[in-house]
Amino acid sequence: MKHARNNELTDRRLAAADAKAALLNAYRAAKTASEPSQTARQAERISLVEAREARRAERERLKYEERIRIETLAAQEQAAIEAAAAAEIEARQSAENARISRVVQDEAARKTERDRRYAARKARQA
Repeated sequence: MKHARNNELTDRRLAAADAKAALLNAYRAAKTASEPSQTARQAERISLVEAREARRAERERLKYEERIRIETLAAQEQAAIEAAAAAEIEARQSAENARISRVVQDEAARKTERDRRYAARKARQA
């Protein structure tokens, strides 16, 4: 049984070109049909990225505020320690000064008493 159509090289090339054109047209039709959903997906991706960036920025802001708070507390504790040390040094110094003044007063009182006894002895001898 012979084919009614002569299937020569030019016929096969023409059929292949028609098939390629049909595939290209189908691809273009599918692309234009899916474009609204593609833009919707793209918009959704963009909103997800923006939300992720906002969360990251919030985390960084909270970390920064926590670090500042910790540094402030550490500085306050350091200042309190330094103030306590200065107060302790001042207390030691004032205690030392008080002890020295008592020693000087006691020494002056002893000298005064010694001079009084000496004067009394001289008065008795005279």
